[in-house]
Amino acid sequence: MNAIAIGILVFLVMDVFSHAWTTASTAAEAAFVGRGATGVAILDLLAVFGGIAIGLLGLVFYEARYMARVRVKPPSVAGEVRDLESAGPLGIASSLILHGDLTDHVGAYRLAMMIAIGIGAHNFSEGLAIGQSYASGAIGLALILTIGFGVHNATEGFGIASPLTSLKEKPSARFLATVGLVGGGPTFIGTITGSLIGVSEFAYVLFLSIAGGALVYVSMLMYNSGRRQTNNRVLMTGIFVGLCAGFLTDLIVTLGGA
Repeated sequence: MNAIAIGILVFLVMDVFSHAWTTASTAAEAAFVGRGATGVAILDLLAVFGGIAIGLLGLVFYEARYMARVRVKPPSVAGEVRDLESAGPLGIASSLILHGDLTDHVGAYRLAMMIAIGIGAHNFSEGLAIGQSYASGAIGLALILTIGFGVHNATEGFGIASPLTSLKEKPSARFLATVGLVGGGPTFIGTITGSLIGVSEFAYVLFLSIAGGALVYVSMLMYNSGRRQTNNRVLMTGIFVGLCAGFLTDLIVTLGGA
């Protein structure tokens, strides 16, 4: 299931970047032949590369800066896990920062929260892309993004939960609800924000590029998580199924007239 989610993410990376790059390259081509403004072309290209940097390298910096492991011995594994489950989202993240690599239990919780944070970051960007597509009048693209993101957001839960499946003591419903909110809630917030900004080619390209960069980052996290639990043959088979699901979803929506 984790591998299928990765396959869907790979499809979305191609789909998101294709729309962003088509817009930017069209503006650049128009400026080159004298049919468009050079400033617009430069801004669009900066939005593509800057968005990738924010979505990809920004999350790398976040992990290195705020999720760095500090070797501090906790009183007990059980006590640490209870602390994780009773804390709010910020408290959970702080505890994971402090004690993330000390035990298998805490490491599993830390990895699950880290994946949820990464997914939440890119889900906010995806919401911005959906809202911006709607504001620009690209209803078909907004619908495709909504369906595609909805499908892969459901499967991303597999990636968040996969580090927890090996635990003898299963996580509480509260912790699962917390990581679900951290991972999925930003989509709605981003959609509202993107729709309120209004039509902006620069924002449109920037948000898509941020989403694409974050998708690459989260895909790597999910691949690493799955690779530790199974062999490459199973992962590649799942990725193949996920890619096919992504293309078929796009085809069905397109045939439906969106």
